[in-house]
Amino acid sequence: MTEDDQQPEPEQRPESEQRPESEQPGRGPRGRRDLLILVALAVVLAGLLIAVVVGRAGGGDTAAPGRDGAAGGPATGESTKMLGPLGDLSRRTEGDPRALGDVDAPVTMVVFSDFRCPFCAEYTREIEPDLVRKYVDNGLLRIEWRDQPMFGAQSELAARAGWAAAAQGRFWQFVESVHGAAPATGHPDLPIDVLVEHAEAAGVADLDRFRRETLDGTYDDDVADDLAPSQKYGIIGVPAFVIDGEPIVGVRPITTFETVIDEYLAAG
Repeated sequence: MTEDDQQPEPEQRPESEQRPESEQPGRGPRGRRDLLILVALAVVLAGLLIAVVVGRAGGGDTAAPGRDGAAGGPATGESTKMLGPLGDLSRRTEGDPRALGDVDAPVTMVVFSDFRCPFCAEYTREIEPDLVRKYVDNGLLRIEWRDQPMFGAQSELAARAGWAAAAQGRFWQFVESVHGAAPATGHPDLPIDVLVEHAEAAGVADLDRFRRETLDGTYDDDVADDLAPSQKYGIIGVPAFVIDGEPIVGVRPITTFETVIDEYLAAG
């Protein structure tokens, strides 16, 4: 081959010039669609970040969003009571064995908890007794329990066991026994035999009934009802607390609880 027979190499154009406009990154219908998707995802992530930052968050088994602005107070009605962004999640059922305090107490605190959660146990041991002495015993606060079983089959079994203990009027004693024996870290094993031992320590009279009702699905619907508000408002960590609609996530110093409770007491 002679020098005259050699052909010059074609000039390489920039990639953006070689592609049709509709195939260039960020251009054309497909590019614009992808860009819009990325923008939408960024907005969602930013919203979640704001929710976490705004909520009063502390130590817990998972990070959970605080305020999400999904709900306020009741849409109708004559009550002018100040409520936080989640609204009133209390049930105020007369004779509820899983509630502490007067049914008409001016402030309610709903507790989302798991029997296998070490941070929940810490709250039960370190925070709740002081809140009971300062507020519940004086008719100022009502505390209502909600099951939030997060750590597998044993958490779900323990939630049903709590209901079985409540059916015999020994719920809070059962909570105290289970959480009182919990390790500082990690999730304790709570098979049925261990739960029966805790029921006995809590003073549950009919242990055969307790075992049967824990295992036979008697309280499956009740546990599901407890989970409904946490699923609706994105409460995905334990422990979580909602004081007249104001969320607190994780174990916080008792002063955090006192500050929120006092705010709502002052607001009437």
